[in-house]
Amino acid sequence: MSIRTLRRDYLTGPIFRWAKKAMPPISETERDAIDAGTVWWDGELFSGNPDWSALLAMPAAKLSDEEQAFMEGPVRQLCAMIDDWKIAWQDRDLPPEVWEFMRREKFFGMIIPKDYGGLGFSNTMHSEVVRTVSSASVVAGVTVMVPNSLGPGELLLHFGTQEQKDHWLPRLAEGSEIPCFGLTSEDAGSDAAAMTDSGIIEYGEHNGEQVLGIRLNFAKRYITLGPVATVMGLAFKLRDPEDHLGGGVERGITVALLPTSTPGVRHGDRHIPQFTHFQNGPLYGEDVFIPLEWVLGGEKQIGQGWKMLMTALAAGRGISLPSQSAASAAMCARATGAYARVRSQFGIPIGQFEGIREHLANLAANAYLIDAARRLTVAALDEGHKPSVISAVMKYHATERMRESIEKAMDIHGGKAIIDGPRNYMGGQYRSVPIGITVEGANILTRNLMIFGQGAIRSHPYMLKELLALSDDDQESGLDTFDRNFWSHVGHAIGNVGRSFIRGWSGAAIAPSPKDADLPHHWQRLSRYTAAFALLSDMSLLTLGGELKRKEMISARLGDILSELYLLGAVLKRYEDEGRQKVDRPIVDYVMVRGIDRIADAFEGVLQNLPARWAALMVRVIAFPFGIAHRAPSDRLVNKVAETLMKPSQQRDRLTPGLYLGEGHDDHALKDLERAFALITDIEPLERKMREAKLRDADAALQQGVIDEAEHGRIVEAQDAVARVVAVDAWPMEEVSPIAAQHRPQQPGKPTRREAAE
Repeated sequence: MSIRTLRRDYLTGPIFRWAKKAMPPISETERDAIDAGTVWWDGELFSGNPDWSALLAMPAAKLSDEEQAFMEGPVRQLCAMIDDWKIAWQDRDLPPEVWEFMRREKFFGMIIPKDYGGLGFSNTMHSEVVRTVSSASVVAGVTVMVPNSLGPGELLLHFGTQEQKDHWLPRLAEGSEIPCFGLTSEDAGSDAAAMTDSGIIEYGEHNGEQVLGIRLNFAKRYITLGPVATVMGLAFKLRDPEDHLGGGVERGITVALLPTSTPGVRHGDRHIPQFTHFQNGPLYGEDVFIPLEWVLGGEKQIGQGWKMLMTALAAGRGISLPSQSAASAAMCARATGAYARVRSQFGIPIGQFEGIREHLANLAANAYLIDAARRLTVAALDEGHKPSVISAVMKYHATERMRESIEKAMDIHGGKAIIDGPRNYMGGQYRSVPIGITVEGANILTRNLMIFGQGAIRSHPYMLKELLALSDDDQESGLDTFDRNFWSHVGHAIGNVGRSFIRGWSGAAIAPSPKDADLPHHWQRLSRYTAAFALLSDMSLLTLGGELKRKEMISARLGDILSELYLLGAVLKRYEDEGRQKVDRPIVDYVMVRGIDRIADAFEGVLQNLPARWAALMVRVIAFPFGIAHRAPSDRLVNKVAETLMKPSQQRDRLTPGLYLGEGHDDHALKDLERAFALITDIEPLERKMREAKLRDADAALQQGVIDEAEHGRIVEAQDAVARVVAVDAWPMEEVSPIAAQHRPQQPGKPTRREAAE
């Protein structure tokens, strides 16, 4: 005991006092964000020595029989009711029959328990529904997503009083109430804590009686479902100038639930997000009086609004946008591979050009990776985890890879994807990209401040405990807590030095992999880089301290390493969960090579820019004695991966499952593409016969007896199907612009419409 006292007083004490000056105090808002959610696999990665076997032992995401029936029934029926072109360019909204169908089938109550009239579906099912519906229409996907994600339903389940649950949840489940959530203010976007929306505790009239309540004034914008919402969750800053509640004047961010029919609440005009016409618009409130019981969770939850929002976001951010991104990435991979096979230039399918194949390989890899990470994340949510750091990883990287996939798909489609019309199945996806990048935490903010910035505190085994000790008002208690955790942290760091040294100097040959897992060399590389990440994280925190907050580019690169370690682990787990399909090995190898290269870039970026040069040199010597290796996928591997998208196979279907491909429509561009793809691959033997005869024309091949009548008919059918796919839309001049139509040169002998009318 005396030795520990001496250590605390003479060793830990000076460090404690130095750290107290060097580290900025944790603000209340930061504390709420850090406390939100739970630590899950991110904690294993920060340990530097994750238990990969535990990851593999985790049950894979799976639907129940009831959920599968809903996917095959109401979900497919909903997709078949949607005409995305008509929604975007004519109706500017989902048609009334679609709204009614979603209400009747309880699409708005998927997460609400059956006891309250909802469907009681799992997080996995929520994700699958959003993914499939989004593949048919982003507008429909968003409309289904929001009531089941970051809105009143989710908050009521976690924080509502029993009376609030009994009143609102059945109405939300049946769709008689349409919810929205008002967070973003006109003067506060990403910095939501700076909102100016206010609530004052005072007496006012409610239902003809004088009661203690809250006087609200607010101006919210970018509110999805706002224009049609009948009930809104509202975040505002609450003050109690008269101290009616006895808790002081400034009560903090609070959430209330109020009908939009409440006197003083007004729907603003409608926003149009990138011509993606889901319902979105501002909501205003002027001198709105509500009783105290409308505070979500009642009086005890006053001032807990930010924590509520961060807790809900910890789960919701891992479902909604990653699911939409997975749908887009899979759609891009499937459609672009098919188009690259049916579209020919210079006498050969464009997919035979290596420049195209390079993009196709990337599309296949993104589809595989995003869905692997999505499935792992929702499986964790179904087990009760609420991993806020992992959810931030998913939001950022799923939407960024979606953006990459859509851009590459647009490049390959060329003019086909540029000309708008019902035949263009890419335009809606392309327009929606900036929305996913921006909402639920703008990607720049998420990457630079949240993933590592919060992860280093929340997920590190000791950092949060040390920071709380430094913030303890009781100096003795704080020093005692700091002493215990600091020396445990030192032991942890020494362990990572040893692991990094052994794994680095052996080139990962002496690094662990899960017992009986396939592809041990990939697991060993992850083990090596995880130890190096933990070492570099500690060195960055030690040398930069609170300054790391302002070194956003260093923080972002550390976050990139953390993210890639999670994503690549998810890829290897998917490979194992799906039975180690040999045909998937090239895709897995491609993803791993590219991911490790990204990790190498991030390590290099941190080590080149870490201000403490001695620390950077130390990490290099310990973890990277022979330099940081960079490696790109070989051309042979690229070609193998690209081929998976250009021929029908179970592998292609497994890579892009659950998409809506127009099967419920009589006329649908993706349905046409799938048909042309099947027909053109079916006649490959006939095309080979014609090439061997040095013939390109089917009629000439028939005349020369190279093919028979039936084979000629199959070729013509395939060519007609391809022509239908390659065709783009064109519109009468008067429909596009009546003004421009006046300047169109008149064709000889043909009167203009105006002349004909006159």
